[in-house]
Parts: sequence; structure tokens; C-alpha cells
Amino acid sequence: MAKSTVLRGMTHDGSARVLVINSTELVNGMIRAHKTYPTASAALGRLLTCASMVGTMLPAEGDTLTVNIASSGEISKLIAVADYYGCVKGYINNPYADPPRRPDGKLNVGGAIGEGSISFIKDISGKEPAIGTVELTSGEIAEDIATYFARSEQIPTLLSLGVLINPDLTCKAAGGVLIQLMPFPDEETVEVLERNAVKLSGLSGKIADGMTNEEIFALACEGIEYDLFDTIEVEYRCDCERGRMLKKIKSLGKSEILKMLDEQESEGKARELSAVCRFCNSSYTFTEGELLGKSAKD
Repeated sequence: MAKSTVLRGMTHDGSARVLVINSTELVNGMIRAHKTYPTASAALGRLLTCASMVGTMLPAEGDTLTVNIASSGEISKLIAVADYYGCVKGYINNPYADPPRRPDGKLNVGGAIGEGSISFIKDISGKEPAIGTVELTSGEIAEDIATYFARSEQIPTLLSLGVLINPDLTCKAAGGVLIQLMPFPDEETVEVLERNAVKLSGLSGKIADGMTNEEIFALACEGIEYDLFDTIEVEYRCDCERGRMLKKIKSLGKSEILKMLDEQESEGKARELSAVCRFCNSSYTFTEGELLGKSAKD
């Protein structure tokens, strides 16, 4: 199976850093976890694609990035969490959102999301979480994230994201290009990058046609000398586990756990509670004894 990969590099003059991702398998991992319909797949897929690229720029192992969209549309909640390695997990409140397409025939992601805000939370080891929030510009994800970087972090950013969905609801192709200017960039380099950005339209179609990360990188930097640094394998990965879920339920306290157990219909059966991870939909079931620390003979 093909891997999702992030290619990282920089213009030779140090004016901009450039990241390219083929996130097709990553998005398919998300679709398998959430059973999303096309517009929902495109919305969360775009957010995860960008979060993966930004995650690879976190300073240290153990650091995390959370991108949160809260809005007024039928997709009113989107969350993407990325780690230092660029691996991601995500949540969508309405995986079945799929409104009529736009007049141009494209998925109406902006209409499904509506008005709202996007927040970036960077949890860096040893520091208080850094939080930045801006209003959504269009709900189409790429423009909203570029606006966030420009307004909240003062980093001029060019961002292209694309997710192409098959008739069978799987992802045919997905990917992104992230270009961020460094302090005091060369004006001529900036102008060329801006002109080349037009060539990145229809990015998912280019990936579906077989363009590699290296070829897309060359297209983004056409006419500019650049250096390629590394390629990183990334994936949709949830880190939930039974022990962690149990600890989270126990943190509610004995009285709240007993209340939930009392609400269960369990005539003649041992009482138990089930919990579902919102990032991967894995289900965990715990007995009363596990939840309250009782032994079997109690």
C-alpha cells in the first residue's frame, strides 16, 4: 500500500520553506474511521492534510498541534490533531454532511461549514499552550488557514489543498502544498512563488494523474533554485487505548460513575459502561468492578 508522505525543502536563498504532501492514504484512513460522505471527507481531509504538514514543523518530539473549527453550518465542528511526526487524527460532528454541489460542480465545503472561527493550539513541551484564533474567511479550509497564519502569526503563507473522492466514497487523491515566507525574503523570489501558485490549482487532479511530491515541489518553485531536505512518512493514527480511556472515565468520580451505571438497563446482568473514541470510533467496555476498583468476589 502506498504511504502518505511529506516532502520538505526550502528555496536556495532562504526566502521560503516549502512542504508538499500526498495525503491520499492518510485521508482514506480517516474515511475508514468515520465513514464520511464526500463533502465531509473533503472538509476533514483538507484540515488533516494541512495539520500533518504543520505538525512536521513542531520543534520537539511530544509536541502537538490541534486545529479546531467551530462554525454555524451542518459541519459545525472539525478537529485535527497532529504530532511531531506529522501523524494525525481527526473528528467531525457530522460525517454524513453532503450538501448539493456548487454551481461549478465542486463539493460545497464552504457551504457545509458556514461562518465561524478557526483556532490553532500548539502544545509545546515545557510551555503554556499557544492559542491563536481568527474568523473563517470562506470555510474552504485553505484560505482560512492562510488567513490565520497571516493575521495571528504574521507569517505570509500560500496554501493549496485538495481532496478528490471516488464514487465509492474512498479518496482517489489528496494532497497539499504549504509555502511560508521567512523573515526578509527576496522580493523577486516572492513574486515568482506567487505566480507559480496559480499552477497549483486542481492539485488533487494532478496527484490523481500521477504527479509525485518532487514534481509538485518543482512546479511550485519553477524558476527558483531550491533544496530538498527530507521525506517523512505520515498516517492517520489514533493513540487511544483501553487503559487511558478507563482513567478518563474514573476521573469523573465515583458518584458520577454510579449515576451512569444506574441509568443502564442491565436486569440480571453485570453492570457496565461503554465509551467510544471520537477520533477513531473504537469502542471500549468496562465492568462496574473495573470502574469502581472492586474485585470479582466483591
